[in-house]
Amino acid sequence: MFDAKVYTDRRNRLRGEVKNGIILILGNTEASFNYPANTYHFRQDSSFLYFFGMDHPDLAGVLDIDENKDYIFGNDVDIDDIIWMGPQPMMKDRAAEVGVSNTAPLKDLLDFVKAAKSKGRKIHFVTPYRGETYMQMEQLLGIPFAEIAGLASMELVKGIIKLRSVKDQFEIAEIEKAVDIAYEMHTTSMRMAMPGRIEREIAGTIEGISLAKGGPVSFPIILSVNGETLHNHYHGNVLEAGRMMVTDAGAETTMHYSSDITRTVPVGGKFNQRQKDIYEIVLAANLKTIEATRPGISNRELHLMAAHIIASGLKDLGLMKGNIDDAVKEGAHAMFFPHGLGHMMGLDVHDMEGLGENNVGYNEEIKRSTQFGTAFLRLGKKHQPGYVFTIEPGIYFIPALIKKWKAEKKFTDFINFEKAESYIGFGGIRIEDDILVTDTGYRVLGKPIPKTVKEIEDTMANPL
Repeated sequence: MFDAKVYTDRRNRLRGEVKNGIILILGNTEASFNYPANTYHFRQDSSFLYFFGMDHPDLAGVLDIDENKDYIFGNDVDIDDIIWMGPQPMMKDRAAEVGVSNTAPLKDLLDFVKAAKSKGRKIHFVTPYRGETYMQMEQLLGIPFAEIAGLASMELVKGIIKLRSVKDQFEIAEIEKAVDIAYEMHTTSMRMAMPGRIEREIAGTIEGISLAKGGPVSFPIILSVNGETLHNHYHGNVLEAGRMMVTDAGAETTMHYSSDITRTVPVGGKFNQRQKDIYEIVLAANLKTIEATRPGISNRELHLMAAHIIASGLKDLGLMKGNIDDAVKEGAHAMFFPHGLGHMMGLDVHDMEGLGENNVGYNEEIKRSTQFGTAFLRLGKKHQPGYVFTIEPGIYFIPALIKKWKAEKKFTDFINFEKAESYIGFGGIRIEDDILVTDTGYRVLGKPIPKTVKEIEDTMANPL
C-alpha cells in the first residue's frame, strides 16, 4: 500500500473531474468456482485499488463531491472470521491507512444511496464487469440489470481514465518490479525450451516464479509452438526441434501492478536461417517503434510504422510485393500482422479496459479504424509523459487466414500466396516490451530481457 497522502491526492484530483453529486466505487467480492467456500484467488477492482488502496473483499468507496467527504463501507470481522483468518484490523484503522476517516457497515450503503437519490443528487458509477457487481448495483440504485451499463457516468469514466493513464513515480517503480519478475520468467522459459519437453512444464514453472516473487500472473500464460494463434492457452504440445515457441507472460506485484512481455525462441536454442529472417523483421519493428516513441506521437502512427517495417521486410523475402505504402494503406500486411501494436498497462495488464477500450485508447481527435488488423489496435491516441504501454509487433502464418484470402483472391497485387503457403506450419513470432513515455522520449522498463538472436542463443546455451 502507498502512503495515505497518495490516495487522498488521487481522490481530490478525481473531484476536480466530476462536477457534483457522489461517486460510487464498488470493490469486488469473493467468487466461487465449484462450491461456495472454494473461491478463486481474490482480485480487487483496480479503480478501487487506485483510489482507496484496500485489498479486501466486500468494500465500497464513496466520494461525496458536494460535502468534500470520503467514506468506506465495509464490515468488521466477527469471531467466526477470526477463527478462520486470525485477528484482523478494524475497518476504521484500515480506512485511516488510506486517508479516510468516515466508515460504516456495508449494509448502511443502501440507506446512504437512497438518501442521496431522495435529494435528487447525481450518483456517478462506471459500468460493472462482474455479474455480482451488476446485482449489487441493481439493489443499490433500483435500476434494472439491463439498463445499468447505459446509465454509467461518462464524466466519471473520463475522469478515472485521465488520472490512471499517467503513472506517477510510485506506480512506475511497481511496474518495473513486475518486469523484473518477468525477466526471470522469460529467461527460465528460454532455457527450458528444449526438444521433448511438454509446454505445460514450462508454463507451470514460470507461473510459479510469479507466485513466488510477488503475486499471480497478470493474465493466463500464452505459451505455444503454435504461435500463429495469438492467445494460445493450450499447453499440451511436445516441443520439437525446428519449431518456434512463443511465450507471452507477465507478473503482478503484491500491489497488483502488471508486466506483459513476449519473447519467441527456437526450440533447442539455435535459429535456422528461415526463422532468423522472419525474427529479424519483427525485431526491427520492435526496436524502431520503441526508438520513435515520444510525447505527441500517436500510437496509431507507431502501429503503422511497424506495419511498414514488417511489409517491407516480407517483400524482401518475396512474401509480399508491389508498392508497400499502398499495401499498408489497404491493409494487406494484416494477413501477417493482424493485431495492434500494443495497449496501455498498469494496474490492469490491458489497463482500464473495463472502462471501455475506445474510451481508454481513443478520443475525439483519433477514432478507431474499422480496417481488419488496425481495428484491433487497442491504443491509438497520442502519447503523453507518464503513459506506460506495450510495443509488441509480430508476424504470423495463420493457415485459415492464408487460405481464405487466397480463395477470395484478396490483395493479389501485394501478397505472394504461393510463398506464404510454404510457411504454413512455421507458427508465429512476437516480441513485446513495456515502455514508459518520458518528457523527452521513452524508457524501456525493467531489466533488459534477451531479445536479439545472439542474446537468446547465448541464454539458451545453458538449458534447464
